[in-house]
Formats: sequence, structure tokens, C-alpha cells
Amino acid sequence: MKPVQPPLGTYAVDTSTGRVGVVMGHEGPYVQLRPYGGGKEWDCDPGTVRSATPDERLRAVTGHDGAHGPGELP
Repeated sequence: MKPVQPPLGTYAVDTSTGRVGVVMGHEGPYVQLRPYGGGKEWDCDPGTVRSATPDERLRAVTGHDGAHGPGELP
């Protein structure tokens, strides 16, 4: 059974690394993810990619926006 490829522009988790990214493309056998806010894309095996939960999406966004720790505002 072929893994379901996440739609472009959605948040996904690369379960091999735990990184959360935005789906930028599907090239060859890979899913391409980019960190929220930009950065270098990386290729993932489609079998190791799943949709990000709302909590994972929030952590990706707040981590990028400069949150320093619990209770601290940027």
C-alpha cells in the first residue's frame, strides 16, 4: 500500500527526526518539508511523514516567533 502524501501547504512531522515543517512538494519518491518561517527544505520518505497535530503546529509557530520558555513573551 502506497503512503498517502500530505497536501501542499499543510504542516507535517518527519517522524524519523521529529521535525515539523510545511509541505512544499512531492519530488520523486520524497516529500519535501521546509521549517515554518523559511529555511532549507529537506526530503523525507513518505512512510515517515504524518500530519502534524494542532499542538505540534503551535509549537512550530511559537518556536519560530521567538518564544524563549514557559511564561516568557517575545
